[in-house]
Amino acid sequence: MNALLRGFQQFWRENSEIYTSQAKNYTEALPHLVLMGFLQRVVNGGGRITREGAVGRGRLDLLVEFRGGRYPVELKIKGHSSRPQTIAQLLDYMDGYGLKEGWLVTFDRSPDLGWERKLTWEDRSEGGKTIHLVGA
Repeated sequence: MNALLRGFQQFWRENSEIYTSQAKNYTEALPHLVLMGFLQRVVNGGGRITREGAVGRGRLDLLVEFRGGRYPVELKIKGHSSRPQTIAQLLDYMDGYGLKEGWLVTFDRSPDLGWERKLTWEDRSEGGKTIHLVGA
């Protein structure tokens, strides 16, 4: 999953302008759908992606299931919610699925911020679980 999301970061850098210029009214849904489409091409051969999977009290954005692994992915637009709140939300989903590793992908739509600052990666340990904070 880490390699896939690193690949997505580069794909988003190279292609996001065309998507965002054509779909200005879909600021939150667009990145979700593009990431889901990017991942789908990989898992088509033996996996699946569940969107808005109900778990606990909320809905996880994406649950990727591939080759026996389950990978929870929460997606956010920078500035729409606080990072501590979002991490707590992802940890809650991970508990609901019984998983120890999760991914939080945050899309930064700031037009004046360069890609060197948007494309980030941080691994964080929280209560015995690993969260990968992915900037796009």
